[in-house]
Amino acid sequence: MPRQLDLTDPVARETAAERERLADLYARLTPEQWAAPSLCAGWRVREVLAHVTMPYRHSTLRVLRGIAAARGDFNRFADRIAHEDTARSSDEELLASLRANVTHPWRPPAGGQAGALSHDVIHGLDVTEALGLERVPADRVKLVVDAAGPRAMSYFGTDLTGRRLVATDTDLVVGTGPETVELPAVDLLLLVTGRATSSGRRT
Repeated sequence: MPRQLDLTDPVARETAAERERLADLYARLTPEQWAAPSLCAGWRVREVLAHVTMPYRHSTLRVLRGIAAARGDFNRFADRIAHEDTARSSDEELLASLRANVTHPWRPPAGGQAGALSHDVIHGLDVTEALGLERVPADRVKLVVDAAGPRAMSYFGTDLTGRRLVATDTDLVVGTGPETVELPAVDLLLLVTGRATSSGRRT
């Protein structure tokens, strides 16, 4: 794995830009906002950041052992380690981890660079939507959705049968069907990933 993102790659540039954007937003949070609930069930804002920075702070071996100890249940493992990390690390330390790893080359298994961008964007929404903060740019959402494909979309379990979702602020269409729903790209992504119904998924 390279030591840092290849910033000649447009998706890698967007990944770094999203991390920088989120780091700036986190830096302005009040203690009350850090402790506020996110869109992930059972996670405060600080647990979301602990999860996002987990690949920077824990080795692949540590993660694999943790998942094995959770009997293969990634969500159970992710929940436990996020709470453990926030118990031993301050909000400032978690933010420093994000800042120090803006160009970190981590990619989720089989997800590629687009998967890394998706991870940052979707978990960013878990915080910004919960707190009413500035939204991610629509064109960045388009990159996430376009790269995801039907298999990734089906993971979230959202049934779009008969619906065609059309973004009003970028060139993005998801699904087919007689019912057309027009909405901003961020709301489209929230709907597709189940965030609109507080699914609590953590991947």
